[in-house]
Amino acid sequence: MKASLFCRAPYMGPAPQGWPVSADAYSPEIATQSMETALEQFRLADAVGFDWLSVAEHHFSPMSMTPNPMLMAGVLTQVAKNARIAVLGATVPILNPVRVAEEFAMLDTMTGGRIVAGMLRGTPNEYVTYNVNPAESRERFEEALKLIRMAWTEPRPFGWQGRFYEYRSISIWPRPVQQPHPPLYMSGSSPESGEFAARNRIGLGFAFTTVPRAAKAASFYREKAAEAGWEPTPDNIIYRLAMHVADTDEQAMADVTSGAPRREGMSLANRAVESAVSDRGYYGRDKVDQRARLHPNQLKERIELGQILLGSPETVLKQIHAIRDALDPGILDLSTVAQDRDAIMKSIDLFGEKVLPQIRDL
Repeated sequence: MKASLFCRAPYMGPAPQGWPVSADAYSPEIATQSMETALEQFRLADAVGFDWLSVAEHHFSPMSMTPNPMLMAGVLTQVAKNARIAVLGATVPILNPVRVAEEFAMLDTMTGGRIVAGMLRGTPNEYVTYNVNPAESRERFEEALKLIRMAWTEPRPFGWQGRFYEYRSISIWPRPVQQPHPPLYMSGSSPESGEFAARNRIGLGFAFTTVPRAAKAASFYREKAAEAGWEPTPDNIIYRLAMHVADTDEQAMADVTSGAPRREGMSLANRAVESAVSDRGYYGRDKVDQRARLHPNQLKERIELGQILLGSPETVLKQIHAIRDALDPGILDLSTVAQDRDAIMKSIDLFGEKVLPQIRDL
């Protein structure tokens, strides 16, 4: 099993909730420090042995200051000397697919072949960003993905005339280092997505859901892959969840239940998170108490559902074993949840030193 550190570079200062978020309270100084903090976490994760560093695309919100994850990945090519850099992902339906293919190929060249390409449809609010009809998102996504793959693998110039995209001539430079192209992943939150991924031999990712939900979707994916004539390996499954490791279980609990209220997106607040998961697999954040303080009983429920790894290294190892037995993911994509900078850095360090070596052969 491999481990990835996921960091959205959230804005660290006070800011309103909702979407889109007014920038009245925005501070350039706090934003700069927020970016530096994210890079500090990535640098440490690379140094202590994390296999991947992952970034994603979000717009108009302090939840994440990476509206262009390709830019962040470009910076990480100069930060990460060993880890793969996973863009999980580019929100393909609102982007130019040829540009996406070019940027991934450029990043793969800059890293000598260490890029992971995640392609997402995104959430409904993201389509407002560039005025794209959300009703067309699945069809746009599927056509764009086929076009991106062809841009990576076809050596001669070619034209494309589809329903949503039309190009007279395509011949990208540079080409991907990894052949035939970087590992591909997409969200597997719906049966339609799982079936498309299986049919096209694409890896599947699950973000901030529950292990029972992910296990059911992964089983369907594996079934459809068998029908398509291939067998996914554990590395074809990414499972994203929250994480905090401390010296003791008591300290870990204290680190994430004290201090300032948490922002949304951690999948930890309350049962409303689970009930707000739509059939497309994203969270109805307007239905969730986004500033709720975490309660130990709520955290215990989240641990049982596989939404957070929390405790000492020994306790976290037991939790990982339970996730492995139920889901068998090859990559755990981990998002830190403590508020204190020192607690976050210690958590990353402890995971790399005491947990990661123990899960290599799982």
